[in-house]
Amino acid sequence: MSWRSPAIALVALAVVAGFGLSACGFQPLYGSGTTTANGTRLSEAMASVDVRPIPGRVGQKLRNELIFSNTGGNYAANTRYRLQIALRERVIDQLMQITGDARGQVYQLEASFKLVDSASGKVIHSGVALSRAAYNRYQEIFANVHARRDAENRAADTVAESIKTQVAAFLATSA
Repeated sequence: MSWRSPAIALVALAVVAGFGLSACGFQPLYGSGTTTANGTRLSEAMASVDVRPIPGRVGQKLRNELIFSNTGGNYAANTRYRLQIALRERVIDQLMQITGDARGQVYQLEASFKLVDSASGKVIHSGVALSRAAYNRYQEIFANVHARRDAENRAADTVAESIKTQVAAFLATSA
């Protein structure tokens, strides 16, 4: 019976701390009621970001992920911001055999982005997102092509999520 009083005191302390933290101004980034600094809903601000075309298959995959995550599959709102992205791709050999062949590779995708205010044309935020995706190399050519494409897709998804989070955090606090 002696264990109950410390447990009850601990629960009471957690409840009091919870009420104290609820007034600290914390709000979830992707909550339904999240607003930007100027009072518009964050989801509306994100939907008004026009993602400019990015060259290449990986660039198109990245762009599609950003557009879908920003609009939720709906039509885009009136463009208020433009997102310009430049990609740099790199393949790193790993697990080298004595013959010089690589048994594994790492696909690295680095994206530099700029968020531009459409009205003024000024860059209001910029950043970098980086992802690495490892894959194995096989003797079959098709297996290598498929493994590389899968790594490119995984890296593009990760970079898209990073860019979305950085832009949303900026819009929620500054725009």
